[in-house]
Amino acid sequence: MKFIIRLLLTGMFVVILAWLLPGVSVENYWTAVIVALVLAILNFLVKPILILLTLPVTILTLGLFLLVINAIIIFIADGFVEGFNVDGWFMAIIFSLLLSLFQSIVYSASKAD
Repeated sequence: MKFIIRLLLTGMFVVILAWLLPGVSVENYWTAVIVALVLAILNFLVKPILILLTLPVTILTLGLFLLVINAIIIFIADGFVEGFNVDGWFMAIIFSLLLSLFQSIVYSASKAD
């Protein structure tokens, strides 16, 4: 049940960010929920592999290369989900940063209960 609530909240954040950011578009709320599901799957399966493969670069940049990895995950989700579009690397990085910020605020507030 907790996973479904987080998925719906992340979908809401995707819609809000698509509304706020000029380079991000999403067709409707259900497309945003599908984006949230695809992002969850990609973060679980693909992101650890990318982190492992780029570990030397990540260490060399003191972890800043993780922003590029997050942008790659966003672009992969863009390719999988019809109706979700991110224009450019800068928008993908901003989108991933703001999505992570929104998620951390809401999830930490929900753990305080």
